Amino acid sequence: MLKERMKINEELYKQMESETLARKSDNIIRNSILNVGLDEVALNHQSKTDMQHTFSLELTTGKITSQNKSGRCWLFAGLNTMRFKIMKDLNLKNFELSQTYQMFFDKIEKANYFLENILETLDEDTDSRIIMWLLNAPLNDGGQWDMFTSIVEKYGVVPKAVMPESFHSSNSARMNQILTLKLRGYASKLRQDHQNGKTLEELKSEKKKMTFEFYRLLTMFLGIPPKKFTFEYTDKDKKFHRDLGITPKKFYTKYVAVDLKDYISIINAPTKDKPFNKTFTVQYLGNVEGGNKVKYLNVDIKTFEKLALAQLKDGVPVWFGSDVGQKMKRENGILSEDIYDYENTLQSEFELDKAGRLDYGESLMTHAMVFTGVNLIDDVPNRWKVENSWGEKNGEKGYFVMSDKWFEEYNYQIVINKKYLSEALKKAWKLEPIILKPWDPMGSLAL
Repeated sequence: MLKERMKINEELYKQMESETLARKSDNIIRNSILNVGLDEVALNHQSKTDMQHTFSLELTTGKITSQNKSGRCWLFAGLNTMRFKIMKDLNLKNFELSQTYQMFFDKIEKANYFLENILETLDEDTDSRIIMWLLNAPLNDGGQWDMFTSIVEKYGVVPKAVMPESFHSSNSARMNQILTLKLRGYASKLRQDHQNGKTLEELKSEKKKMTFEFYRLLTMFLGIPPKKFTFEYTDKDKKFHRDLGITPKKFYTKYVAVDLKDYISIINAPTKDKPFNKTFTVQYLGNVEGGNKVKYLNVDIKTFEKLALAQLKDGVPVWFGSDVGQKMKRENGILSEDIYDYENTLQSEFELDKAGRLDYGESLMTHAMVFTGVNLIDDVPNRWKVENSWGEKNGEKGYFVMSDKWFEEYNYQIVINKKYLSEALKKAWKLEPIILKPWDPMGSLAL
């Protein structure tokens, strides 16, 4: 233990200033950064040139989608993998599933899940880390793959025309603020009533009434989901089709027809607390009470990449989660480890590797997208095609390109059909998952 903590006194400050001013070569760089910002000074134009939007393997996809001012990327990415199959099967030029429909049920399920967690933790102190975690963001827009599958399996899917965007599905901040205020108030009341001696049965009855009121409020922002609808479309051969009185679940069974239980989450988290070939889950991470438990299989980066490539080669898009804010040139749609040369520009090294970034809070999964192509040289990838959900303004009409080095450094999760796993990995998947704390970086939500 240090006996005395260092203070920045006048003498120390003068030394820092003197040593900095002595580095005359810094002047040009400093002035450049002050005038145009670090990214423009550190921009690697060769990397910008190398990251072409061309790919040797490319799936035919539809027009790019836009989550607008919301954090629904995980829903968009999941639905985009499904619309790819629908467009192919029905011979459609473009098609989109309703993200608002999924968002509605995610919100009502998250509210119920949150209140159930409050009932489970009634004896925790209000300032305990668990309660503070539960209260932090009980209703944000983010999610995980297993949360997506829970919603789809329970409620099905509908075309976007059946439940289109509302103002607050595309601009969710105020809705989330109001509904979160409501949920925190409910949590306070349930905990106070518990302290005042109400029984658990009385609290459950009260909580049920709260859920009904929450549903009513939610319809004000997103509308009321359809129970049945008519599906109409015209294919690329100008042939008109109509399917009368179909339910959302039947629509999913008939037109998507994918068994989501075949798809699992593979992660690459090379930290000491997460051995490879082991499974993990995260405490208090979920949305649907009684739905699918979030579960990951952790593998080394070479296996991680091999699995993604195998599924793409079979013509199936890959849902993935990454830290999209790292080394990104948004307007060009580039994700590349060397797009910005910060170290040489600043003449300062950055010590953290992928494991260190996870352990020390520098990086985690923040955004979900879809791999729809890859460029191979002698069967080795050097860049990947990415279907994003930020509209058409950035990249190649909304599509991004990712370097293979960026893939290795900032990708954390892919969703893969179990059939691509080796026998050893299939056995590993069946292992009982190790439970991670709610605040573990693998508990992050894609926004």
